[in-house]
Formats: sequence, structure tokens, C-alpha cells
Amino acid sequence: MTDKTTHNQTTAIERPPIVAVMGHVDHGKSSLLDYIRKTNVVEGEAGGITQHISAYEVSHKESSGTEKKITFLDTPGHAAFTQMRERGAYIADIAILIVSAEDSVKTQTLEAFEAIQGSGIPYIVAINKIDKPNANVEKTKSDLAEKEIYLEGFGGKIPFAEISAKTGKGVDELIDLILLVAELEELKGEPSANATGFVIESDVDTQRGITASLVIKDGTLKKGMFIVVDDAYSGTRIFENFKGEIIEEATFSSPIKVIGFSTSLKFAGLTRVPKIGAKFESFQTHDEAKKALEHFREAGEDTSAARDVHKNDPNKKYIPLVIKGDVSGTIEAIEKEVKKMGGDTIAYKIIKSGVGSINESDIKSASTDKNSLIIGFNVAIDSIARDVNEKFKVTIKTSNVIYEITEWLADELEKKRPREEVEEIKGKGKVLKFFSKVKDKQVIGLRITEGTFSVGTSVKIIRRETELDRGRIIGIQQAKSEVKEASEGSEAGLQVQSKTEIAPGDVLESFIVVTK
Repeated sequence: MTDKTTHNQTTAIERPPIVAVMGHVDHGKSSLLDYIRKTNVVEGEAGGITQHISAYEVSHKESSGTEKKITFLDTPGHAAFTQMRERGAYIADIAILIVSAEDSVKTQTLEAFEAIQGSGIPYIVAINKIDKPNANVEKTKSDLAEKEIYLEGFGGKIPFAEISAKTGKGVDELIDLILLVAELEELKGEPSANATGFVIESDVDTQRGITASLVIKDGTLKKGMFIVVDDAYSGTRIFENFKGEIIEEATFSSPIKVIGFSTSLKFAGLTRVPKIGAKFESFQTHDEAKKALEHFREAGEDTSAARDVHKNDPNKKYIPLVIKGDVSGTIEAIEKEVKKMGGDTIAYKIIKSGVGSINESDIKSASTDKNSLIIGFNVAIDSIARDVNEKFKVTIKTSNVIYEITEWLADELEKKRPREEVEEIKGKGKVLKFFSKVKDKQVIGLRITEGTFSVGTSVKIIRRETELDRGRIIGIQQAKSEVKEASEGSEAGLQVQSKTEIAPGDVLESFIVVTK
């Protein structure tokens, strides 16, 4: 639900709204933010697809001349990032559901809508790409209504704006709607309180160590304070605004990056980064922060962050998998996709995952099984790991596009899937007459009762419902002509290679062996 913490009415003041922009991939979420901020959000994102959750603060001048701030969360639209979208809606005060007037309602549009509804926050629909030749705004409105998303004027009360993120048409009206909804929500913050909020991203910077992007929901953070997230903590000697500028103070609704987290717990040899979506608290002194950490330890380790432990199915083949990524959010998304893969005979078993480049430890973890795989999303293989892998030859796949990672994993699973040879019956027939035999080759007359008999296929010789032997068809004749195949309902002369003599009344079954 929307954060409406009770505050002292004499000191609580209006705070800027935090807005999640959500919708189907390529419907214009990042283009909208590009236009609003006059910068290129997706530059450097592979394929132009936003694959990390990010926060940006903008200022908007109302018609009265008053400057109002808004914080936008840019959430990934790809299907793999459902959890990240849900988290964006949880952290936000208001959501924008963006829908293309060209493509109308898509699968991820509905997934985003469900996430918004689940969060209970108010939302606005933005119908984008109205400048496109194939845009059909009225059809889009009708399609939304069919999915029970009822806009104002279309049987409901959901506010909407028709926009072009490319030209900027309607964007000012959309921002005015955001500020109107925020005003109705009466969002308040207590500037004198210690800052609290949520982790929206975390990673390991090779130069600066563990860093986390946070959004402040209440209070103020000042240089010299201490931040605690579950078992992770950091001083605020260095923290930055969303532009990467070092600052000394930040207040509610601001997105910030804090550098220098340490952790009090370790799992599977990995240093844990602050958990995405976790709530953070801030404290004036180190002792207060230490008490919060001790309280966390006493309450028990956060087992949700530990590796999944499950009993192996003895009838299933498991492929050990190491996952490395640039940030926690993408690792979480890949893990979710991996768990969907496989079936009754084969599946992946994640033996290790973590933020950062693929290193020597990852190679050694994977080297215990020749089938092991390592995937790296938006990370490199460090030089020592490359050298070590000259010996171990572990298969490694790196990419900065999640589609490539998941498709490659699916292909590898299919390659490694246990194969089973299955006999597939192609035809049945009854032996009418025995003509001749030379060594192990004999000629018989056969009435075909089911399917087909073809030259080169194998046959089972069945007498009184018992299989006596097997043979192979080396020739077929019909109407005194050699043919390659004879079908159901016909009679044919067959030359069969078999050590067992075939007799009238026997049943022949033709079959092929297929690998499944």
C-alpha cells in the first residue's frame, strides 16, 4: 500500500511523489523518461532494453510557476523481470501504466497492471505513440476496457493521458495528472526524522566495493550517519545523487547511491550485497547501527538469500550452474527463468551465484562436474579465471542481453537431456504364404492390416502373440513390380532377412527406432 506514515502534523511537510513507469517492452517507458529528463536513459543498455531498475529525479514547473519534484522509477518490461516490476510498484506512490497506441494491450501490459493492482497504489494510464501512422487510440481504449482497465469516459474512473514520448505531445498533461494524484494522496514526510526507504539496486564495484541504490521514503540522510539493511551496513562518508554527484544531504523521495557497504553474514563463500527491495534504516551513531545489526542476527539469518536446498530426484539429471551478474536484480531475474527450465528428466541446479566478474573461485566450483556451466550477465571473465579455465575447460557463456542468456541455457539443456531410444510401430500385417528361403533371406506373402511396410525397416516376427525373432525388409513387390512401400489394405510379397523361418499365420510388425 501507499506509504502514509503518521507524522507530527506541525513538522510533516509535503513530499514529492515516487512514480513507477511500467508496461510492455518497447511501449515507450524509457522514451518517456528520456523526454522528461532530456537525456538518454537507455544509452548503453543492450538492444535498447532497460534491464536494471533505476530512479531519476526531475523538476516540473506548474502553470502557476511553482517548481515540483517527481522521482521516477524506470522498471524493466521484459517478462523475466516480473519480480522487479512488482518491487517497483511496492516502492512507488503512483504508477504509470504505459500502453502503445500501435500495439495496444500486450502480455506484459497485463502483468504490469496486476503488479500495480497488487500494490494498491493509485495509477494513471499513458497511451503512447499517438504520433505513429498506425496508432489507434480508440481501439487501445476498447482493448483496455476488455481487460477490465476502465478509463475515464470508458466506463471507469482511471485517469489517462494520450502522449507521444517522441514529440512530447501530452507529456505536460501527464505530469499534471501525476501531481494532481499526488496531491489527493496527501504524501507527507518528516524532514527531521532519520531517513528510511528501500534498496532499488545493489552491486559490487571493482574500485569502490559494495554499493547500493536507495530511494528515501521518509526523513533525511546526512553525511556521517549510518545505514543498515538487514545484515549489511554502511557509513555515509560517500554518497551520491542520481546524477553521480557527491552530496552531503538527501531527503524524502530522493534516489541516492551509497558506497562502502559491509556485511556481517556470508553465504556459500559469497559476500552478500544489500537485498533488493529490503527496507533500510539510518542512524546517527555507529553504536545504534551496531544494535540494529545485532537485532538482525538474534532474529536469525535471512534464509531467503541463501542458496536453494532441495533433495535431488534420483530419476532426474541435474546440470550444475554458476550465475554471475553485474547487479542483484538481474541475477534474481535469471534465477527465476532458470527455475522454469527443465522437465521430468533434466533441470539446472544453481550451485553458486553472485555479483561481480567471473573469477577463479567460480571456475573451481564448476569444475567438479564436466557438465557444469557458468553464465555471466553484463560481466567479464577476469584474467586469472581465463588462465585457470585453460586447465578445467568449463563452458562459459557471457552476454549483455538476457534473451541470449536464456535461449542459450535452453539450448544447452536440450543438448544435455538424457536420450531414450523408443520403438515406433509403423505397420502390422498377417503372413498369408511362405514362398521360398535362401540362407537367411525368405520370401513371404503378407496382407497389411495397419499402417505401412517400407524397404529398410525392421520387423518383429510374432507367433501366437509371442515375439520369436526380428528381421529386416530388404525388398517389396506388388503387381510384379518392385516398390519401396506398401500400405494398409493391400497385399504384397516381402523379402525378409531373418534367421527364423516365417510361417503362414505369423504376424509381422514393422517398426523404427527413434531417439527421444
